[in-house]
Amino acid sequence: MDKKNYLGIDWGATNIGVALAHNETGVALPYATFPNNRDIVTALGKIITTEGIGTVVIGVPNYHHKEEAEHPGGTLGKLLAEHFSVRVEYQNEMFTTKIAQTNLLEQGIRHSSKNNDEEAARIILQEWLAKKEQ
Repeated sequence: MDKKNYLGIDWGATNIGVALAHNETGVALPYATFPNNRDIVTALGKIITTEGIGTVVIGVPNYHHKEEAEHPGGTLGKLLAEHFSVRVEYQNEMFTTKIAQTNLLEQGIRHSSKNNDEEAARIILQEWLAKKEQ
């Protein structure tokens, strides 16, 4: 198992949700939502450096899962790997936004749309961590 922490990313054309899991716990937690703009690589790089990230997990739709480079998240993954020497993995993200909305409503969080992206990133990362442990 890696000694470094994990970063989960829910890529969206407008916003990018981010989740974090520490190696010791293996539990993904929502972290933040960032606007998807030209500063996103810098913003994610700060988290990678500050939180000791070794692996970045990016959600891509199932139909892109084998061709990550064709999905914009694949481009982001390449940039992060090149600039910050992290391992990049891809996880199917189908239905994570809908699951995120349901989870937040069950927790009593109204107006959950502002939290959807980071909750979706948490789900993506937690599913990848669970698959990794098998």
